Amino acid sequence: MSVSALGAGLSGMLGYQRALDVSAHNVANTLTTGFRARQPDFSEGTPPGSGVRVAPSASSSDGTQIETEMVGQLIYKAGFQASAKVVSTADQMLGALIDIKA
Repeated sequence: MSVSALGAGLSGMLGYQRALDVSAHNVANTLTTGFRARQPDFSEGTPPGSGVRVAPSASSSDGTQIETEMVGQLIYKAGFQASAKVVSTADQMLGALIDIKA
């Protein structure tokens, strides 16, 4: 089964949004005693947005490392923007195809 560009872009956007949510949760709980940070685990998934699972941090220490979260957030933001560009480009291509057919 082929994956449409719209579906791939949507899945990417939802996955990166979920990763940003996890990172924001980690940052918000930085000072919570006993808090163990979580990390997004990107993997292939069939339904849109199911490509990110949340797992406990592989780090042996409890808490959140702010510098790691900030770098992660920049990566997730760039991934979200790239996925949004895929959706935008697919939309333009479909529009051009409809114009040609009309």
